[in-house]
Amino acid sequence: MSSEKFSTCLICWYRKNKRDLPWRKTRDPYKIWISEIMLQQTTVSAVIPYYERWIKKFPSIKSVSRASLQKVLKVWQGLGYYSRARNIHKCAKNLMQFHGGKIPQGYEPLRKLPGFGPYTTGAVLSIAFDKRFSIVDANVRRVVMRLLALKGQADTTKDKKVEVFLEDVMPQKAMSDFNQGLMELGALVCRSKEPACNMCPVKNFCKAYAQNIQEIIPTPKKIEIKNISVAVAIIEKNKKFLIQRRPLKGLLAGLWEFPGGKLKKAESSKKALVREVKEELGMDAIDLRPFMKTKHFYTQYRVLLDVWKCGLKKYPKQNDDRKWVSLANLKKYPMPSGDAKILEKLIELKGIK
Repeated sequence: MSSEKFSTCLICWYRKNKRDLPWRKTRDPYKIWISEIMLQQTTVSAVIPYYERWIKKFPSIKSVSRASLQKVLKVWQGLGYYSRARNIHKCAKNLMQFHGGKIPQGYEPLRKLPGFGPYTTGAVLSIAFDKRFSIVDANVRRVVMRLLALKGQADTTKDKKVEVFLEDVMPQKAMSDFNQGLMELGALVCRSKEPACNMCPVKNFCKAYAQNIQEIIPTPKKIEIKNISVAVAIIEKNKKFLIQRRPLKGLLAGLWEFPGGKLKKAESSKKALVREVKEELGMDAIDLRPFMKTKHFYTQYRVLLDVWKCGLKKYPKQNDDRKWVSLANLKKYPMPSGDAKILEKLIELKGIK
């Protein structure tokens, strides 16, 4: 295989067929960095409105560094993986303090920044600065496994062989188009199901295609989705609602939510709510009324939320991690997606814009 011919075919195809995406209209390393963080484990179509909203709110590294973490998390709300937003905030402050508000062009200084793993580092350096670094995401891994007829699941154990292949075929110039071309090829043509091999610009280099085994590479993962049932309390006093901040470490760290928690085995939602309110607030819930049911999906979980309105025999005072907030102001607090759906319903019923 001629590595030069491979890269030429791929780059020419990409330049003719690439999608018109907002982060492809710039070489600003800040905007490319934000897009790459958002695109990790999220579809392109889902990311576009979040990216555009983010850039409107935070057009520069300086604007992120000056914003409160709560505001950053609020703008990120709905994308999940909130540790990524916290790392962006932390990284922006670091860049302002130690790098003059600019993203370094060297691998080592960039790799040391919060949230810059090997993939993000390679992506920013190659796409923004055209540096010769490979990047391996799910699309690239699948494409190269088929090119090499490499059987098995598409996990990180294959990355060494993938990187050896990429080092051989990467061009000396046009790395931005090459790396984006590989990812675009995986997204549009070399798809996980029903690959469109007839449209592939590099099918003549593909061993899986030659052997007619591209449909079975890679071996699909079996993901078991677990159901989690949660009881949630809507507690209102003097036209304000009670919300609590989650612990600053762990799942959904630092986000705000309505009181409640998981159902125990064989426990009814109503009993779980009374127990959770007692455990979390030290208060007795009274006058329970069904409000709504909703669900939300995480990577391996389906969370079923049973939401109740209730009163309390005695109401708690607010503190740093517990607030009484008006419905209009609740929109300013970053929340997990399930709680955000509850808030949307409350706003809809109250007619607040």
